[in-house]
Amino acid sequence: MTIRNLEATLAPKSVTLVGATARVGAVGRVVLENVRAGFAGSIYPVNPKYDELFGLKCYRSIAQLPEAPDLAIVMTPAATLPKVIADLGAKGTKVAVVLSAGVAGELKQAVLDAARPYLLRVIGPNTIGLLAPHVSLNASFVHLPPIPGRLGLISQSGAMVSSIVDWAASEGIGFSHIYSLGDMADVDVGDCLNVLAADTQTSAILMYLETIPAPRKFMSAARAAARTKPVIAVKPGRHVEAAKAAATHTGALAGADRVVEAALRRAGIIRVEDLADLFDAAEITGRYRPMQRARVAIVTNGGGAGVLAVDKLIDEHVSLATLTPETMAALDSALPSTWSHANPIDIIGDAPPERYRTAVRAAALDPDVDRCRGQPRHDQRKTCPRLLARAQDGGTCRRSAACRRHWRVPGAGRGSSSGLTAHALVAVARRDAACAAGTRHPVCRQGCSRNLAS
Repeated sequence: MTIRNLEATLAPKSVTLVGATARVGAVGRVVLENVRAGFAGSIYPVNPKYDELFGLKCYRSIAQLPEAPDLAIVMTPAATLPKVIADLGAKGTKVAVVLSAGVAGELKQAVLDAARPYLLRVIGPNTIGLLAPHVSLNASFVHLPPIPGRLGLISQSGAMVSSIVDWAASEGIGFSHIYSLGDMADVDVGDCLNVLAADTQTSAILMYLETIPAPRKFMSAARAAARTKPVIAVKPGRHVEAAKAAATHTGALAGADRVVEAALRRAGIIRVEDLADLFDAAEITGRYRPMQRARVAIVTNGGGAGVLAVDKLIDEHVSLATLTPETMAALDSALPSTWSHANPIDIIGDAPPERYRTAVRAAALDPDVDRCRGQPRHDQRKTCPRLLARAQDGGTCRRSAACRRHWRVPGAGRGSSSGLTAHALVAVARRDAACAAGTRHPVCRQGCSRNLAS
């Protein structure tokens, strides 16, 4: 299939909820309440048991709807799906999102056969729903509606959608569109990549993939999308045991990981290993403008940490910056004679905050440095380098929670050893997708892309 009719998922003007109910705790009630909470378009509940639901007229059949809804959310038992899909197609609906589980084999084929004559697209089954934050549509059972933003999310796992939305809300990061694909009977990752690649409201795409059912279409879509915006993916199943675990709820075994890795790299997709790195990459791409290059300076008070960082940078094809003579002279005048006299800038283990401030400031102002990476020893992660590097004062760092978590600023909330980890940082830098604007951090007074990354 193509992206035909999928434009209806971007900004639907009318939604029908087939299987909406007043029963407490039922999915049909949760989804109806979520849709009513923000969506300004027409809402048409369908259930033969009700004449009205929460002040909305409830229709006994799809045929009775006053118009062809742009989008249908289907929450009926699996056995009813072929008839429901056929009725929606006959009415003129463009897309049906099927939340129902237990749809496989002949039943799944019956659903597709019912949709095909009408060119009705089917998302799911076994999906958490569809979210379009720019039109305030939460047609899912995610309990927290995402805020509008510029990140697109494609996930085969509904639980991952819920987790990512919860995290993004706490960080103040918004989404353009969220697709929970479930079992991908019809609409798959390639289709959604094509939609989001062309969407002007989406500046970066996040993906959680367990299987790739149509490799040729996926590769074509991935290459096209990665040319225009960052595409970042978590693809579990790197080991045989994990791949088998994924098969227990997707119904398909993930491909050999080395093949997947090669395919993603060839397509230009940034692959990260876990959700922590996906969150970090999401924060970087969601907040900052792209860089044109990524020459990195490292400031550390432990030589070992600097060496590890260099290895990671080179592994990810990121360049280590060469310090200019002026920067070397500035560091010579401010640091102990035993400093490393090279990049990584090892300022020695007893470094106080003022020494960090001086070194980071000098590195950040070097015209050949695009990014400055702090690498303190574990026991000295006590002060945010963005605060230390401020050019004139020691005011409070107002950067996001990722910075506070990584640098363990006192009173900053829960700690995390990941923060903006080297893996996420350099992977995104490799695709020129991470930058802190000069207006956000006073280190860079010229409005250019040279900045700090904690």
